Amino acid sequence: MPAHGSGSRTTPPPGRLSRAWTLLAALSALFLPLLLAPPAQASPALPAAPVRGVTPSSPTASDPAPARGSAHLGMGVLAHDGRSGTPSTGDATQTEGVDVSGHQGNVAWSTLWSSGVRWAYTKATEGTYYTNPYFAQQYNGSYDVGMIRGAYHFATPDTTTGATQANYFVDHGGGWSRDGRTLPGVLDIEWNPYGAACYGKTQSAMVSWISSFLAQYRARTGRDAVIYTATSWWSDCTGNYGGFAAADPLWIARYASDPGTLPAGWSLYTMWQYTSSGPTVGDHDRFNGALDRVQALANG
Repeated sequence: MPAHGSGSRTTPPPGRLSRAWTLLAALSALFLPLLLAPPAQASPALPAAPVRGVTPSSPTASDPAPARGSAHLGMGVLAHDGRSGTPSTGDATQTEGVDVSGHQGNVAWSTLWSSGVRWAYTKATEGTYYTNPYFAQQYNGSYDVGMIRGAYHFATPDTTTGATQANYFVDHGGGWSRDGRTLPGVLDIEWNPYGAACYGKTQSAMVSWISSFLAQYRARTGRDAVIYTATSWWSDCTGNYGGFAAADPLWIARYASDPGTLPAGWSLYTMWQYTSSGPTVGDHDRFNGALDRVQALANG
């Protein structure tokens, strides 16, 4: 057997070396991409599945309150009282009307006139912080096509006194003149779109606030204001007070085939807002009488 000198090494057979390199290359191909790959990113959160029966525009408890100034006649009717039909058409003893506010922008008054609308109310003010930027086009535009027109005020009893808001209303479009074409102003008193339904007031405090507004409006204009409300709100927030019915005409809100039970004291309504989904302008109304009765209210 040949002798090996000191320091000599045994060389592995060529076949074994080749197999080792092959194995090392295979392991590198397997694990190197994993070692070099960037850290995994969390998947983006998916939006919550929609709740059955609730559309994205439906109000929920998490929705922010609407912007101050955006309120209008009947804003809370659907949410609180719902809808159950519309009245029959072609009633000659009633006169068709509409009510509009800033969210409708410039109104096509000639189209409404052609459809049979003969009277209109325009939102003038809200609280003591808002005036309708479209008031001139809406208030004067309805008059210019031949309608009998008037203005309304959306009340916010939690911000200032009734008398203060009546003055603000009269000073910003809510006045009255005996021209045969101008209706008395309207106090729109209904659910609070910005907070507690009754504006944080007790029933007696609410009655006092309304009384203050009505008294000051009469002192400024010589006319008794019309009260717009819904029976359910009136019952909840005034205790179904009946003391205003003798002087102040009632404009009732109810989206149904009839106006339903009226608030205490009123045996009949003067106007009825019966829908928020009418043609041209959504909010449509009926005056409880033929056109000569609308003119009589305008004349005082």
